[in-house]
Formats: sequence, structure tokens, C-alpha cells
Amino acid sequence: MCGIVGYIGPKEVVPLIVEGLRRLEYRGYDSAGIAVAGSAQNPSLLEVRRAPGKLGNLEKVLLERPLHGTYGIGHTRWATHGRPTEENAHPHRDSSGSLVVVHNGIVENYLLLKQQLMARGHRFASETDTEIIAHLIEDELEIARHNAADTNGTDATTTAANTAEAIVVSPPSSIPLEEAVRRAVKRLSGAFAIGVLSAREPDKLVAARSGPPAVIGIGEGEYFLASDVPGILHHTRDIVFLNDGEVAVLTRSGVLFTDFEGAPHQRTPQRITWDPIQAEKAGYKHFMLKEINEQPRAVRDTTLGRVSLDSGRVYLPDLHISQSFLQQAATMTIAACGTSWHAGLAGKFMIERLARLPVDVDYASEYRYRDPIPGALGLLITQSGETADTIAAQLEMISKGTPTLAICNVVGSAITRKAQGVITTNAGPEIGVASTKAFTAQLAALFTLALYLGQERGFVTETQSRHYVDELARIPQKLEDTLRSVDDQCAHLAKEFSTARDFLFLGRGIHYPIALEGALKLKEISYIHAEGYPAGEMKHGPNALIDETLPVACIATKDPADPASVLKYEKTLSNIQEVTARSGRVIAIATEGDTEIQQLVEHTIHIPAAPELLLPMLEVVPLQLLAYHIAVKRGCDVDQPRNLAKSVTVE
Repeated sequence: MCGIVGYIGPKEVVPLIVEGLRRLEYRGYDSAGIAVAGSAQNPSLLEVRRAPGKLGNLEKVLLERPLHGTYGIGHTRWATHGRPTEENAHPHRDSSGSLVVVHNGIVENYLLLKQQLMARGHRFASETDTEIIAHLIEDELEIARHNAADTNGTDATTTAANTAEAIVVSPPSSIPLEEAVRRAVKRLSGAFAIGVLSAREPDKLVAARSGPPAVIGIGEGEYFLASDVPGILHHTRDIVFLNDGEVAVLTRSGVLFTDFEGAPHQRTPQRITWDPIQAEKAGYKHFMLKEINEQPRAVRDTTLGRVSLDSGRVYLPDLHISQSFLQQAATMTIAACGTSWHAGLAGKFMIERLARLPVDVDYASEYRYRDPIPGALGLLITQSGETADTIAAQLEMISKGTPTLAICNVVGSAITRKAQGVITTNAGPEIGVASTKAFTAQLAALFTLALYLGQERGFVTETQSRHYVDELARIPQKLEDTLRSVDDQCAHLAKEFSTARDFLFLGRGIHYPIALEGALKLKEISYIHAEGYPAGEMKHGPNALIDETLPVACIATKDPADPASVLKYEKTLSNIQEVTARSGRVIAIATEGDTEIQQLVEHTIHIPAAPELLLPMLEVVPLQLLAYHIAVKRGCDVDQPRNLAKSVTVE
């Protein structure tokens, strides 16, 4: 989520960094800061300015207390550890104040590292995990300095005593900043892209990556660091995308790349040919395709910091609802619109199974008209947090004394301000009107909430929690694998089915909401009439529609370790046979290794195996891609389909 822009070269650095951060605002943030050095008056002085809120607040601070220099680094932060305050904003300093760090990602073992560092005398000024990194680098420099002093004394004595000719031995110098960074990052668990400056080593900017993106820009006598290409594209088109496990050292004479062990890497810059609008799309043809491919990161960012791989515990500090209330709650009501309503339907299965809490799911636009009986707990699901119908449902709940929670992608939006508890989805801004990454992030948030409620209500054991958390942590990689493996197949299917007039999507249980979502995506962007239906209801009407012209997308996945999932799968195979017996053309979404289903259908798209409650996050990907490629084939405006808006602010 965070934006990073760094620079070293002959230009005045502050305007350049602020401009770059402005171009990264689409990533979302709640505070900003900058560190600058290299002024003509005091070249070794490293100064920091920070402010909560938007970049405009930082610019006001810079007007009141200007900075000047020719190298520096800036950051926009989306809060994960600690509130969005000035003291929690980046850059963060070490104890001496001579070293600063900016960071995108999360340090999972920061509490353990903090305890270790405090035992060594380090004191901390913020609530963040990022400050740990600055102190770790400082710690490595101090350790190296002490070791160098000890080694120097020992070697000098030994040389004088054991050689005939006296040799003058100069004290070994301490390790350079980049070596301290390499040693420090090897102590981190989690995901990070960092930038580091030190007043002790002027004219040097060090970057390292493990997970979140980092790009290096190569200019004429100037060099850049950014978390995404748009932040620096107006200054250079020669880019190196830093690989996982790499360190880059930027100086006025060039850039050196190494791995975390210090071995040099030869990297050749890529020439970026995108225009600025294309740059925001990261080279993708459409925002929707970019956002489909951002789903692994969206799920990772939504769950990081909220689940512990060690204990299996879920931490949702922003819920602000007592454990006793959650334990005694008798019902939950979910209200949402469109794609978010589909996420709520899937969440019903998650919450009822893990927390044993009965859940009603309402269209927000219909909620108040049924004169609802207050539930014990209300949950609003929304991408924007400003949807008028969802706000109205929330107000109806509050008026009847129901405390509300919100799952939302926009911090500080109207619904989050009224909610008693909030789970942010951290998917980042979604530009395409047809929601994709916001949906999978909502599913991740709902699963996290369901597991949390199950733990608080005593229905999920520690062993089960560890299993679920471990499987949840595997989903981002499985999403990446799915994106790689099914895109070409979906593009091929689009050529075959782009002229269809109607489409039917089928699913059972938790997979039925995904059938609804697949149908919605197709109708939104391709203008093909599409309908999602429970597979078991086929014989109660939809069978009349089936002929050789009707494509039927059927979700037929299974979790072999779950008997209920296997039973659903077997019954779904029977539904598929009903379709094929009437000449319907079936596209099946199936689990890897399932060869049985291939004998029954015309086309099979395989996705990785996962527990039943996590499969929806994987199942939706081929349905999104199928809709996308069909819409492109039909020449439709994928990002801005007719008659639709991204945020529906009227009822």
C-alpha cells in the first residue's frame, strides 16, 4: 500500500519527491514524510519532516520548516501497526537520529526483535514495526564496530610478538551501510521493501526487497528509488525492477546490485514505453486486468498483521466490541450491495461454520423495507464506504440499538466513521468499475473475522486455528499460480463464447455466491445476459433454458479432507450430467488433479486445492478472467462499462 520515492543527484530533492509521492496517491495512505540530506550549508545534516493525513499536510509543514538537499527519501503510509499519527509516520530514525528508514510491508517478528533490542538499550518513539528496522541496522553497525575494535587489538599484539619485522596494522573500518542492511534484513520475518539513508555515509541510498515491489530508476547522473513506476516515470524510463532478496546501493556514481549475502548481481535496465496513464496501469491494457493481477497482494495485505502463524490466533484490535458480547451474540445481520453482497453470502458460510453464529444476509437497498427485527450484531461490507444504500442500512441498524462492524477498503469513509469496529481490506484503490481485488480482499477479511469469532466463542480449537491460518497464508501464492495457469485458457475460451447471448453459472453451498459473482462480472462488462443459480435448483426451472447454444459455467471444486465438500461435489457432478444430457456446453472450475470431471464436460479449468472455506478466493479468478477476455473480444469498455459508477452515492 505504501508509496516510496527516493532520489540522489544534482537536483533539489524535495519538489521531486513530493511530486513522485503525489503520483502514487492512488495506492492509498494516511500519513506522509520525507528525509533530506546534502544541503550546501551542511552536507552531512539529515533532516526529517512528517505529518498525518494527506500530502497537503506535509507540504504545509515543509512551507513552515523548509528542507534543502540533493538526496533524500519520501513515504506515504497506510497504517498497519499504530495509528496514523505524526510519530508513527515514516521515515523512522534509529537511536542516534543519524539513520532513517522507510518501509512498505510488515515485520511479523517485530515484537520479539523489539524485546531483544530493548534489552540491548534501544528505546523506541513509535508504535510501528518499521522503527525496528532502523534500530536493527544501527545494532548491526554497533556490533561490527565493537568486533572491529576487538579484532584490531588482538591482531596488533599477535603481529608484534610473532614476526621479526614490525608491521603497522591500521584499525579495520566498520562495515558499510549496505552490509549492515543486508545483515539486518536477514533477521526479519515478513514482507518488506525498504529505503535507508545515513548521515554517517553521505551520498548513499540503500534499498532492499523481499515481497512488496521496489523499482530503481537510472537517469543521467541521477538515480531513483520507488515503490511503483509512476512515482519516477516523469524523470526516467530506464527501470530495474528489484528482485526478491536483492539490495541496491545508489550513489552519485551509479547503482550496485547484490543479493542478501553481498554477491554482486548484474542487472540491465528495462526501457519503459508506457505513457503516464499506462504507468498507473503498470503496463496492463486495462485497470481491471491490473487489479485482477493485484489480488495476491490484496489478500496478503488484508491478512498480514492480523493472524499469527506461530499461535494461530487472530488479532482484530479495531473491532472495539467486548469478548463477552461476542460470546453471547445470538445472530448477525450482513448488509451489502452488488459484489459486496456476494462476499457477504460467502461470509455467511464461513461465520456459521467456524463461529456457530446464525447469519442473515440482506441487500442493503432492501434492508429497511422489511421492517427488520434487530440482530445482535450488524456487519456492513463495502468497497468505498460511501454507498448510500449501505449507509441507510447501517443507520437503520444503529437506530434499533444494533452495534455495527464494517469491512471496507477506504479508511475514514462514512460507514467506517459510524461503525463500532472496522476491518480494512487494504486492497488499494480500485479504478475499474467492476470490482475484482476488493472482492477477494473482502473474502479474506470475512474469513479472518469468522476465525476470530470462532476463537472468541470457543468453537475453534488451537490446532484448527493453526491449520486455517497456515492455509490462509498459502492463498496469495496459490492466487499467483492460478493467474499464471488460467489466463491463456480463459482468453482461448473467450474466442469461443464471446458471441453467446446468455450464460448460466452454477454452484452449491459456499460456491453459489461465486457463481453469482461470475455472472455479475460477465453481465457488467460484456453486456451478455448472465444468471447465477444454485446447482441443486436446476430442475426447478432453469433446465428449460438449456440447449446447444447455452454455455454453463459450473463450480465443481472439492476439499477431499471435508466430507461435506465431497458430497457437494458428487451432487454437482449429477447437475453437470443434467446439463450435458440436454446438449448444454459446460465449463467446469475444478480442483487440480480431478480427472473424473474432465470426462463429463467440454472444458475444465483447474485451480489449486484448498480448504472448502478458502476455495472461493481461488474460484473467482478464472471467472473474472473469462469475463474480462470476453468483454475485450466484444470491444466493450472494460474499465468503465455503460450506465455504471464505481461508488453508488445515491439510493
